[in-house]
Amino acid sequence: MHLYVYSDLPAAARRQLEAGLPSGIHLSYRTDLPAGQQAPALHQAEVLLGNPPAGWLAAGGPPQLRLWQLDSAGFDRYQGMQVAGQVANMGDFFAWPCAETMVAGLLAHYRALPALVRLQSQQHWQSLAERAHTGLLRGKRVVVLGAGAIAQALRQQLSGYECAVQLLARTNPAAQLHTRQQLLAVLPATDVLLNCLPGSARQFVRADLLAALAPGGVYASVGRGTTTNEDDLLAALQSGHLAGAVLDVTATEPLPPGHPFWTMPQVLLTQHTGGGQPHEAEGKVRQLLRNLERLQRGQPLENVVDLSQGY
Repeated sequence: MHLYVYSDLPAAARRQLEAGLPSGIHLSYRTDLPAGQQAPALHQAEVLLGNPPAGWLAAGGPPQLRLWQLDSAGFDRYQGMQVAGQVANMGDFFAWPCAETMVAGLLAHYRALPALVRLQSQQHWQSLAERAHTGLLRGKRVVVLGAGAIAQALRQQLSGYECAVQLLARTNPAAQLHTRQQLLAVLPATDVLLNCLPGSARQFVRADLLAALAPGGVYASVGRGTTTNEDDLLAALQSGHLAGAVLDVTATEPLPPGHPFWTMPQVLLTQHTGGGQPHEAEGKVRQLLRNLERLQRGQPLENVVDLSQGY
């Protein structure tokens, strides 16, 4: 069986993978091949680890593919793609760190940490003035767009700050809100709008939602950058209707030089680091090894996904 590793694994994760592989598996790494051989080698794979460019799979991918282990939770870029074999994602592996990133960003906003960091870089002390600008995350009214693993982790973490949290999802029974109309009705009494939506919800957050949010509200996003109309977000920030934004994702990544978000003091960019955690690559390898063992035993895989859905 041929395992093709598209992911760029560090040395420790490579050693872990090679030590854990069953016998009889031929292993090749994209990063060890010349550029011209990387895509053709993928088409010999029976097992694939990682997220190759969609164009590499445009013709249906490897004909003998049995298992495609994505190294991400999201897979909207592959929506509607037809491939042989089963596809699995990383499930809730990134949920807790993504939620922590959003909570950290909100705390930074309310406790004026970006301004204090700038003052530190200038070696300038103005304690009394900055104390007047601090707020509290405690007790904030929060709406989370989505009801998946990240949204659930956010609700759990924010409960420690006594926040009132509502989730939005069309059909998930864990959500309190199910329609855009219901969302618009509660936003005037909402302090924080948190976006955990998949890429299939393109441009879901636009001017009407941002305008409905309580004045001085905060917008935070850890879903997909394409789910936010960034022109509308920029206008809401520039007008002062929104007090701030915490953005782990943007529509274009990396964010282009000169984009206003880079220099707006009320915007905190976490640069798609939300899912980062210790031994992240090793965690991806462990997920692959578990599913590979299940595949060989004829057992159901963990975190099987349907590419036709895109989330």
